[in-house]
Amino acid sequence: MEFHIRIMYKPNLVFAAACMGMLLFGMVFLSLGTVSVFIQQNYQVDAAGVASLASSLPLGILVGSLLFGPLVDRYSYKLMLISCSALIVLSFELIAFAGTFRILQLSYFLIGFAGGMINGGTNALAVDISTGMKGARLSLLGVFFGIGALGMPLVIGTLSRIYTYQSIICIIGIFVMLPMGFFVAVRFPEAKQKQGFPLKKAMALLKEPILFMIGFILFFESALEGMVNNWSTTFFKSVDLSERNALYALSAQVASIAVTRMVLSRLLKRIPSRIIVYVSFAFIFAGILIMFFVNSFSLALLSMICLGIGFAAGFPVILGYTGELFAEMSGTAFSIVIVLALLGNTLLNYLVGIISGSKGIASFPVILIVCIIIMTGLFIVTIKGISKKIRI
Repeated sequence: MEFHIRIMYKPNLVFAAACMGMLLFGMVFLSLGTVSVFIQQNYQVDAAGVASLASSLPLGILVGSLLFGPLVDRYSYKLMLISCSALIVLSFELIAFAGTFRILQLSYFLIGFAGGMINGGTNALAVDISTGMKGARLSLLGVFFGIGALGMPLVIGTLSRIYTYQSIICIIGIFVMLPMGFFVAVRFPEAKQKQGFPLKKAMALLKEPILFMIGFILFFESALEGMVNNWSTTFFKSVDLSERNALYALSAQVASIAVTRMVLSRLLKRIPSRIIVYVSFAFIFAGILIMFFVNSFSLALLSMICLGIGFAAGFPVILGYTGELFAEMSGTAFSIVIVLALLGNTLLNYLVGIISGSKGIASFPVILIVCIIIMTGLFIVTIKGISKKIRI
């Protein structure tokens, strides 16, 4: 028994739990889109119903991202991961067997809520257990989201030849119980605020200019990633690329993020993180500039690969800075900056929709270039303040 307990305290096991949580987030997040045909047929959902479901998921993610920080600071990561896994299991079983649209809406919200908690919580956990290699650990953590996100459509496509979609959704829910069992077995760091959540300290974070500067860097980082994911295929089709080639280019971007983060997990141990960020910004600039001249699949592919390489470092490095600067209240600090990131994604995607509706999708690269210029300026200003407080 003593040997078992010593193993449970190992930081590597805790990091493995964080990676498992991020893998879970990638799997369930992408699987909902993959089974959308079943949901429309089984529940006879019209266009308005699909839009309602589409809004329930990000709303849940936003609420979960807002609450996870104070909760993990007060009650620990273990409780958060176990309870969120249980919520995902319940939600997938409800989607498979519940007979009403209202329950379906609730299930989507709960999956988004649990996903937002897990996404923020696993990032904060990786930072808390890492010393001197926070960005590297966060990069490796991000790889597992990519594995889950890229692998799940393939798994569901394979299973759909054998099982009904209802059975597949049920199986996904049951599968989530496996990482939940691992979360139960592993010993996590103790809660930082076991005596009660320090509201004054949390409110003091809202007065930290550097925290909000970091948050607004991620505001534009998240917006850029979201806009590229949501609008690039539409843009490429407008320059006469086939839908299939546009989707191939987008898939290459997602894959390049995962591969680059795997490389960064080593590079960030050897190269100063601020240099990595500047190089990443250069790749984003290059990817957007190539987009202005896209007239073939090869150029579209090159543009998206450059963007994927450029996007890889943003969240791991910036969240690593956040964890080091606000170590005592890291969960709450992560909540603040991640909520700002989600707001950026939502608002600027909405802006693209408005502009493309009035001026056409040809203006899409212009919006992207403006965002990367603003983000670069914010980083240049913010990094000076960060460097005075921590080693970068």
